[in-house]
Amino acid sequence: MRVLTALLFPQPRRRLRHGRALNIAARTVHLAATGTLLGGHVVAADPGRLVPLVWVAVATGAVMMAVEIYPTAHWAHQVCALFVYAKLLLLGLVPFLWEHRVALLLAAVALASVGSHAPRRVRHYSVWYRRVMAE
Repeated sequence: MRVLTALLFPQPRRRLRHGRALNIAARTVHLAATGTLLGGHVVAADPGRLVPLVWVAVATGAVMMAVEIYPTAHWAHQVCALFVYAKLLLLGLVPFLWEHRVALLLAAVALASVGSHAPRRVRHYSVWYRRVMAE
């Protein structure tokens, strides 16, 4: 158990070389892909043409999560992660509620915006430890 704890929650935190640049690059591509994907659904584009954008959005989202988790897995129980989990839940509903996909995608965008722009004391509040996780 100690080895797993040390791996997930290293002291001191790991630093990812060029992590900020990687995060900015992934976020930029992610915003372009998800914005285009949302627009495609709004104008009822052929779903087959949108599939590559889904994969770009998934890949860049995974990169952003990895960049957040790499220093320490404490990210996984902070409010910012809860916003990501809620967005993933909404996105997972799209295939089952296809006729409501635009509303679900708009809700995901709203969650992303609120989650990204909430004050640090909110974003980095840990629901596990019930405190803000300072760097």
